[in-house]
Amino acid sequence: MKLYNNFFLIAMGCTILSACSDMDNMDSEGFRITSEQIEQTNEIIPSRVESSLVGMYHYMGTQYAGAPTNERDDDFGYPTACISQDLNGADMVCDNSGYNWFTVSSDYSDRNDTYANPLLRYSYFYNQLKLANDVLASVDQNTENEKLKQYIGEAKAIRAFDYLCLAPYFQFNYESSKDKPCIPLVTETTEDFKNNPRATVEQVYTQIITDLTDAIDKLGSYDRKGDKTRIDKQVAYGLRARAYLYMGKWAEAAADAAKALEGYTPYSREEVSTPAFYNINDHNWIWGISITANDVTKNGGNPSWPSHLGSFSGSSYTAAVGVYKRINTLLYNQIPNTDIRKQWWVDENLHSDLLNGQNWGEASGQDIPAYTITDVKMAFVPYTNVKFGMKSGIGSATNDCDWCIMRAEEMILIEAEGLAMSQQEGAAKSKLEDFVRTYRDPNYICNASTKEALQNEIWKQRRIELWGEGFAMADIMRLNKPIVRFHGTDKGNWPDAFCFNVEANDPYLLLRIPQKETNNNSAIENNTGGNKPVSMQNPDLKDGITD
Repeated sequence: MKLYNNFFLIAMGCTILSACSDMDNMDSEGFRITSEQIEQTNEIIPSRVESSLVGMYHYMGTQYAGAPTNERDDDFGYPTACISQDLNGADMVCDNSGYNWFTVSSDYSDRNDTYANPLLRYSYFYNQLKLANDVLASVDQNTENEKLKQYIGEAKAIRAFDYLCLAPYFQFNYESSKDKPCIPLVTETTEDFKNNPRATVEQVYTQIITDLTDAIDKLGSYDRKGDKTRIDKQVAYGLRARAYLYMGKWAEAAADAAKALEGYTPYSREEVSTPAFYNINDHNWIWGISITANDVTKNGGNPSWPSHLGSFSGSSYTAAVGVYKRINTLLYNQIPNTDIRKQWWVDENLHSDLLNGQNWGEASGQDIPAYTITDVKMAFVPYTNVKFGMKSGIGSATNDCDWCIMRAEEMILIEAEGLAMSQQEGAAKSKLEDFVRTYRDPNYICNASTKEALQNEIWKQRRIELWGEGFAMADIMRLNKPIVRFHGTDKGNWPDAFCFNVEANDPYLLLRIPQKETNNNSAIENNTGGNKPVSMQNPDLKDGITD
């Protein structure tokens, strides 16, 4: 059974958004602006470009952004992709329930190219890069106008971001598969959308790095004046750091992460001792999506990330029907009791120190987990996450929570891994220990003695720190790791249908390009191979972290 909302037509100026396959099949994608129009844009009405950029950014957090109709409560933009990717991994557990819109990600049915979830995860990014391409097609690429150069930089950075959100999931990692097909490239000069084959992994990353390098140059001294929804030079450095990390270009990743980090500091231990991660104005957020009450009240709160990921919304699938997102006990048991992050989830007795001082209706503190409200809140289950708070307060039915795309902690961990893998193990270990001791666990000691062991330790820290933020599968793919959800005959806290392990090289790990796209692009050859995982398969697999 699913909950449905009324239809809502999303309009952004004069731009009509469509799924990628529709985009490739419509005149609106292939049109070319005339020289006269370019001149008008450059010299008379640059505000139109500004308006297009605002729409380009806003699209990332729009309800009903990817599906052909406005009926899916799992259709809420970039956070939908993030939740899907983490549920594909080993660390996020959820019930196998008819109220769970994301079961296909937990059981790997999302490898079916006719399903809605993979279409959403594909179309979001091609729809947004279409908006970026439209901006780039409307501006003279050789302009000397500083404002227009800034717009070019922002549009190219968004396009690189979109490709970076797709490339890791459609082919294995750069080192092993750079000559293999990845995803189609679409730029402002693409003309034959119906015969556009998948570019190789190397070609896709070449486009990403080229776009980001140009963006860094053109953004120059651009000051976004506190508007963290916009991309500035440091965000572009952060995106290039991610790209270099995925490519295994370690020294470059470390250098760019350090540049992105300048002026930003992590959440303090005190700041993460309460439910957080919902306010774009927080000092550690480098880039994010601003989501206002107006953004989520027009269609109701169900198509939103607090409804599906958070545990404190008064209008949600998680609390109302009990499909709480929780941590795999294998990872939870790796977190020391002295690490504040262990409190980001309630324990087996439903206790978390993060609940102290919190109130929900008539319940306060440690009474919140067992507290119930008819049709609003069911009791928490063991290992339910309490990491994510609510901007309008715990128990609020207004799901106006911002979404973080990039924060200081990610950049610190990229820098540490880049240093570790570029023969600077001592500097990497110091950076990692300084971060964890200062901000998370004062008793932390890194015992890793080789670069490979350091990389594994940093992966463990990423899995804990970035849980729920969309990085799980990208890390698994780039590191060529297996999916390890359980050990032996112990199912832990996994439902039977989701309790399986998957080998690192299993071709079923690769997402399939949606049928809607392959129907409209005759040059696409889809990913094939492997079989859908079955319960209790590969019980002896190990990942080097939860062993």
